[in-house]
Amino acid sequence: MAPPADTNAGFKFDNVKRNQLLSDKGYNLPRATKTGTTIVGIIYKDGVILGADTRATNGPIVSDKNCRKIHYLAPNMYCCGAGTAADTDSTTNMISSQLALHSLNTGREARVVTAMTMLKQYLFRYQGHVGAALVLGGYDTSGPHLFTIHPHGSTSELPFTTMGSGSLAAMSVFESRWRSGLSRDEGVELVKDAIEAGIFNDLGSGSNVDVCVITRGNVEYLRGYSTPNERVPKEQSYRFARGTTEFIVPRTAPSNDESSAMDVSA
Repeated sequence: MAPPADTNAGFKFDNVKRNQLLSDKGYNLPRATKTGTTIVGIIYKDGVILGADTRATNGPIVSDKNCRKIHYLAPNMYCCGAGTAADTDSTTNMISSQLALHSLNTGREARVVTAMTMLKQYLFRYQGHVGAALVLGGYDTSGPHLFTIHPHGSTSELPFTTMGSGSLAAMSVFESRWRSGLSRDEGVELVKDAIEAGIFNDLGSGSNVDVCVITRGNVEYLRGYSTPNERVPKEQSYRFARGTTEFIVPRTAPSNDESSAMDVSA
């Protein structure tokens, strides 16, 4: 005999009235954490090029000026992460270990689509509560591949893509300059310019540019490839000669002996 059908299946809105009541009483309901990053990826003639900025923020505070946002997954694939830094680190480390076990079990190199499937299934399971937006790139037996993976688990395969709060500025560079069959140097410069567009036009992105070039059997990780925000020497001296500004020496208060002497003489 088949079990009775669950009439309450699907989305539930039991807490809507409760949340509205708490909001009316002045309680601040939790909101999604606002993050900032610019990550990009392109397919070029010989493989995949990934790029990312290096700024990590905590609200209005720059907590890390040179963090690493291009994560290792396997010898033939890397992954850029935008969103909550702890979530991107934890997610990529976990999938990296699963890919290593997969390679040991099968005796062959993991495919990029395998990593994409593992990542999308994991993120979909948590319905966006794991704040990891990812750009996955790699080279396997079927050639170069580039995927975007959104925090809710949706994915797409594209020849060039951007994610993060600076993605619109970076995409404007790709839309105007990307073409099929780019050389390595052209692709690296295009990725650098796209990340710098995000750095200069998005407050959540900044500091340096990291680039990762993935080809058949080789990975080139260019840490700190560009440093557009490097601090320059001061053009003027702000030291002033003694006596430039007048100041008044404050009068000292009389001591106890002086005040008692004044009382006696009076």
